[in-house]
Amino acid sequence: MQRWIWGSSEGNWVSIEDRYTVDPTKPAWQLDTKEEATDLTWYVNADWWNTDFGKDIVTKKIKEDLNINIKFITGDDTKLNTFFAGGDMPDMLTVFDSNSPVVQKAATWAMPLNDLAEKYDPYFNTVAAADTLNWFQLADGKTYGYPNYSNTQADYDSGNIPAKTAFVIRKDVYEALGSPVIGTPEQFASVMQEIKQKFPTLIPFGFNAVGEGTGSLGDTLQDFIGVPLETESGEFYDRNQDEDYLTWLKTLNTVYRDGNISDDSFADDGTAFEEKVKSGKYATMLLDGTPQQGGNLQIYMSANPGKDYVAIDGPQSIKGNAPTLNQSGITGWMINYISKDCEDPAKAIQIFTYLLSEEGQTLMNYGIEGETYQTKSDGTVELLPAVKDLQLNNADKFKKDYRMGEFMFFGHDRHKALSADAFPEAIKQMQEWGKGKLKPHFILENISPDQGTPEARALSAINAKWNTTLVSMIRSKDDASLDNALAAYKSFLGENRWEEIVKVRSEKMKQNKEKLAIQ
Repeated sequence: MQRWIWGSSEGNWVSIEDRYTVDPTKPAWQLDTKEEATDLTWYVNADWWNTDFGKDIVTKKIKEDLNINIKFITGDDTKLNTFFAGGDMPDMLTVFDSNSPVVQKAATWAMPLNDLAEKYDPYFNTVAAADTLNWFQLADGKTYGYPNYSNTQADYDSGNIPAKTAFVIRKDVYEALGSPVIGTPEQFASVMQEIKQKFPTLIPFGFNAVGEGTGSLGDTLQDFIGVPLETESGEFYDRNQDEDYLTWLKTLNTVYRDGNISDDSFADDGTAFEEKVKSGKYATMLLDGTPQQGGNLQIYMSANPGKDYVAIDGPQSIKGNAPTLNQSGITGWMINYISKDCEDPAKAIQIFTYLLSEEGQTLMNYGIEGETYQTKSDGTVELLPAVKDLQLNNADKFKKDYRMGEFMFFGHDRHKALSADAFPEAIKQMQEWGKGKLKPHFILENISPDQGTPEARALSAINAKWNTTLVSMIRSKDDASLDNALAAYKSFLGENRWEEIVKVRSEKMKQNKEKLAIQ
């Protein structure tokens, strides 16, 4: 393979004359007569990605259907950058940061999906979402990357996307307290105090690990109490300074001073938090990413009948705003590309089409009919008893042998609606509670200043400052300390190009509305 530098080639446009004739009504993988298996390298910019291929039921079927061998390579940004510094480019790439130069400059190193579809597999356009393709379109009018978990307005409207955020309480605690309402700051502080008295071994209130971000106490809490996404005139709104939100932060400070938020909660990493979820250590939690915690919640539920966590309304807006819970947006998560050096771009676009199709989605989520699942008379699917048992009782073996729900390059939540087995029992009531409370945050996606600009550097400093400020406010020893921490943060904004950042964000919000024709 050639040595590669930014923009050095037009792509390896192979001929398919002796293999198949394209047909817009049929996926090209079903037409391709190429006999020898195609070997492709696929780089995933994440060290944790499982590099096995062809051993579990999902990837074995992909290997057979498409007649391919995939060699996965993993790494971090340093490794990714070596490719663009003149290393051998992989055939396909998956990255996670939609604001990175790799994504912004995709036209210089990746092949356009529009052209690949037209030349090799027009069926791609029937399985790809037009809004998602438009969203990722670059200045040349072409789209180079396609993500997983990209939700369009139609997906939100369908009701098939479950909420992933919930305020939860242990059922035994809730019942012992007489099913209290905790919507106002006063009610919240009072119930936390009552929990401490009646359940002294529990931590009254928990939240996702903060780390260098805000855990579930930043935009998750803001969404929960319905903080506006924009100003009345459609400009960027600083949600961190919202009066409603600040009142709730002051309430959390009261709860902390009462001894009902543990200091450990601010130091815990994701693993420590998960261990406490698994053992039911928190009486209540503001939980973001319920599917990600589904396994831990299920382990706790199975071992503690009648004490499982249930979602309740929890903290509410003082102004009467309804919750505006966020889910995966149109940007999605993993963004997938075919590089200009791809050995067989025809086969690569076939992979995209296959994994995006109903067939591929069903395989990735549920495996193979008759082997791992059966279709019921109402059209829904259910895992076979032995498979379900493995999923519940031997998660490691399930992962290794089946890998369902994990190989999700082009995964989408709407396919989870096909089966009651798509999510663990432990989170189903939480998802039910969330119905009707989702609101797309499309206008706020990818609005940060471009990497490398003074505004981007300033925003990085501001985000770090907000992390420490948020923690300081909640842990303040008195009202004056809290007010001082907030005042220092406001001064910091003024010293770090905040007005310019707001302008950039407002302009990018305007562009987002134009892309998606949002009024």
